[in-house]
Amino acid sequence: MKKRIKRLKANKGSTYISVTIFVMIMMIVFVFIMSVAPVFLTKMNLNNYANELAREAEIAGRIGTETTHRLDRLNESSGLTPTVTWSTSGRIQIGRSFTVTVSADVDISFFIFQGHTLTISSTAEGTSEVYWKS
Repeated sequence: MKKRIKRLKANKGSTYISVTIFVMIMMIVFVFIMSVAPVFLTKMNLNNYANELAREAEIAGRIGTETTHRLDRLNESSGLTPTVTWSTSGRIQIGRSFTVTVSADVDISFFIFQGHTLTISSTAEGTSEVYWKS
């Protein structure tokens, strides 16, 4: 009887249980990080979109075919198709400021929980560098 009680009190297997729980928690944290990482990557891409579109409009002095071509090239290289809104349209006189806002939806899902759609946007401001004669 004393042998059996001694055997029940022994904790030789507790290390295996602790390691198993630790590994499970680390895997859950890893999967969570992997599901949230696309949000940060999308935000970085949208910042790049907005800055490059604003620079293109600054150099061209207008919002038109140049900015549309630049947007198409950016869409091809990144695979995103964001929504682009401008504060103005057409020709922009030298010294005039404008803003461009780029936004996209990102789906976040974690294990069996349903995904939530997050709208991420980025804004860039620029000033025209072209003088247009009247």
